[in-house]
Amino acid sequence: MFGTIGSLVLGSLAAAPATGLPAPAADPSPALPSALSPAPAPEPAKVSWGRCPAAEHLPSGVECGKVRVPLDYARPEGKKIDLTVSRRRATGPEKERQGALLYNPGGPGGSAMPFPMYTELPEWRRTARAYDFVGYAPRGVGRSAPLSCEDPKESAGKAPSDSPVHPSEHFKQKKIEEAQKYAAGCAHRAGAALKHYNTLNNARDLEMLRAALGEKKLTFMGASYGTYLGAVYATLFPGHVRRMVFDSVVNPDPDQIWYRNNLQQNIAFEGRWKDWRTWVAKHDKAYGLGKTAEAVGRSYDRAAAQLRRKPAGGKVGPAELQSAFLTAGYSDHYWPIRAAALSRYLKGDPKPLIAQAAPDPGDAASDENGDAVYTAVECNDAVWPRDWATWDRDNTMVAQVAPFETWDNAWMNLPCAFWPRAPHEMGQRPLDVRTAPGALPPVLLLAAERDGATPYSGALELKRRLAGSRLVTERDAGQHGIAFSKNDCVNKYTEDYLLTGRAPAHDAFCKPHAEPEPGEK
Repeated sequence: MFGTIGSLVLGSLAAAPATGLPAPAADPSPALPSALSPAPAPEPAKVSWGRCPAAEHLPSGVECGKVRVPLDYARPEGKKIDLTVSRRRATGPEKERQGALLYNPGGPGGSAMPFPMYTELPEWRRTARAYDFVGYAPRGVGRSAPLSCEDPKESAGKAPSDSPVHPSEHFKQKKIEEAQKYAAGCAHRAGAALKHYNTLNNARDLEMLRAALGEKKLTFMGASYGTYLGAVYATLFPGHVRRMVFDSVVNPDPDQIWYRNNLQQNIAFEGRWKDWRTWVAKHDKAYGLGKTAEAVGRSYDRAAAQLRRKPAGGKVGPAELQSAFLTAGYSDHYWPIRAAALSRYLKGDPKPLIAQAAPDPGDAASDENGDAVYTAVECNDAVWPRDWATWDRDNTMVAQVAPFETWDNAWMNLPCAFWPRAPHEMGQRPLDVRTAPGALPPVLLLAAERDGATPYSGALELKRRLAGSRLVTERDAGQHGIAFSKNDCVNKYTEDYLLTGRAPAHDAFCKPHAEPEPGEK
């Protein structure tokens, strides 16, 4: 479960230890090398810019276009798909212009089509003077050859569900059946195209986008999963990199992608869950949920038990509650409003909780699409355990120390255990991300020490693999997505790098940003 919430969203833990996780599961299939040298794709046509379709909900100052790419890069003359692209021109004079800044927000399954609107945010304005802000929807996302695994009406019509931290055997069997059905739905709806939704092809698409934009070299910014995508691109096309910012870094170790990354994530989210509870306890006068982190946890458990008996508004059960409060692990922006909603609910007013946690029917189609792309990319990228006993053993072990997110994360990824693959594809191994000294210009890595979604150890691992990269760390903070956000120190390093190309001479450390106050929105 990746993605980014916070600094890079318009509108509104301790770093996971290296120990305490089960050993990597053995896989009986042979490891096959990733196909790194497919037949070269033809040079794409330059983007023809025009008015954005109404479906994109973008203002008139943003232009839109398409880039045609091969569905299968091993057969570049075969079927093509169109990727949607958006742009807002640099706001400064021509002498300041430095080309296009291309952005990926993570997921996998996130769309950057709104990225040009970031030019309106104060933190981005100096950068916007120098760069065209270019967003795009990766393959499968939005209108870019959209992927779907089930009818959105079916997912939107589901009853509120449970989220036990120690599930029964009966509950586990129910989730296994749901995962099998979901994987089969993906295969049925996408057909033979399903296997082509993966990170290697996303990186090749990025190279096609660079060429279609007329850029000799790529200036790229990626958050969360976008950091892994960017690192794969840098490994495949190091000579085409101009500048890269990786914000909230995924661990790219092939042994971590993606099964063990998710186990590691659970432990990190447990630390963030405690961070939130500690903050709420510090402000007990405002919320009355408990004077210690443990007492706040009991208040949350009491709410979950009540919702199990009677879902709020017929829409919010324990699973919806957990999903809403997981966002507090991504960003402390959510700390005050989640605490207030929980407090009000336990005092007899469910309206704020319903407003924050109930699924929005208007988002059903985009949510289903995002989930489908997330699942396809992660399942296609790597070897996953195919036997339930491995999943059961590993998640039971992790849930003993990290109960908050472990099983919900397992259910989200469980379709990968039943993913349709041809026999020769069963041992596909992720790309060994790394570059030799001098192969890349300096790359800037940004990470918060207590990030739950992308534990800090991932930033340290990528730094070792990308020779000459520099890491800027926000100490004792856990915001997921820290670029151009609440920390002036991080913002300055990021802006200086994008505008001048100069990374810090050494790894740098910034003090944490200020915690929110009760009542903030």
